[in-house]
Amino acid sequence: MSTQIRTSHAGSLPRSEALIAANRAKREEGRAPADFGELLRGSVVEIVARQRELGLSEPNDGEYGHTMASPLNFGAWWHYSFERTGGLELAEGGLYNATPAPAAAGGLELTSFEQRRDRQAFPGAYRDEAEAIHPRHNIAFPTIVGPLTYTGQEAVAADIADLKAGLAAAGYEESRGFLNSLAPGSAARIGNSHYATDEEVVWAWADVLREEYLAITEAGLIVQIDDPSIAESWDQISPEPSYADYRAYIQVRIDALNHALRGIDPQRVRFHTCWGSWHGPHTTDIPFAEIVDQVLSVNAAGLTFEGANARHEHEWRIWEDTALPDGKYLIPGIVSHATNVVEHPELVAERIERYARLVGPERVVASTDCGLGGRIHPEIAFAKLASLVEGARLASARF
Repeated sequence: MSTQIRTSHAGSLPRSEALIAANRAKREEGRAPADFGELLRGSVVEIVARQRELGLSEPNDGEYGHTMASPLNFGAWWHYSFERTGGLELAEGGLYNATPAPAAAGGLELTSFEQRRDRQAFPGAYRDEAEAIHPRHNIAFPTIVGPLTYTGQEAVAADIADLKAGLAAAGYEESRGFLNSLAPGSAARIGNSHYATDEEVVWAWADVLREEYLAITEAGLIVQIDDPSIAESWDQISPEPSYADYRAYIQVRIDALNHALRGIDPQRVRFHTCWGSWHGPHTTDIPFAEIVDQVLSVNAAGLTFEGANARHEHEWRIWEDTALPDGKYLIPGIVSHATNVVEHPELVAERIERYARLVGPERVVASTDCGLGGRIHPEIAFAKLASLVEGARLASARF
């Protein structure tokens, strides 16, 4: 009897035109359309049903409850959290619109997105609008102006109810559904004019976001903590720091996250990190091997990471030398958001088998590198998921 290898994805899925229009109206007019809740519930039910039709094992709500910052979904994975947090003040003009707090560990501070080292290495490519390496949008980012507080109780309750409705309608076990939530370290990458240090900012976010983690897990669902900053921030520090200093910098974030997750069953938690989902060269990404031990120290059973794109596919070999702790499992990216080419099921199966032979097929959930919503056309996104499921079927038969 073969082991059926499970399948999932990183979170964001393509939205319908109706949902995109409603989210745009919500942002531009400052309030949701009268029928927004009904439209959102129906959209979630539909996307969960679509995941069931495709054969995915572990579905979510497509992150539909997270307000879209633009039609391309830029920033929706984290921008939604600012609408659920008190102590912030929105301002136009980019990511860092206030003096950042002094760094408390490693002496490191983030630059702006525009000053990333990858951008500096390929300035012409990033400026070329025809290449669309990194779309630019006029999005309001907040500054911390007072004590952070969580104000998203009604919003997360709606996320939970909508996903449960979708799971029930599609015939999924409720315990298989997951909702995405932001990590303290990723939330902290905004302007700050209230807290004295970077560390204070991160720990304040941990106390705030814990409320969302608890709401999701106490409802019987899985929470996926989205924290690209753990790997991605490396490229956002100039000049390039030492590995030791960077590890000290992200350890503050991991300690704060574990504090926020205290008392929560790790089996109800997935942790996602990546090197940023924009379609750039990524030549300045930090090697996964330099931080994998810290990532594994997060109190989460599932670990999702990029494993399919051309810059990181080779890193599957780190699991030859890195022991996977008891109770943990891998959710590697097997299909990529960074190409419009749909991976062949045989290639998908080969990629899955690399991990399964090292850690066991029962400890692998085949997934996507990052969210598919907004980065590729919906038709291609769903074709990739179909190929993912078919490849998992082929790999399962070989075990």
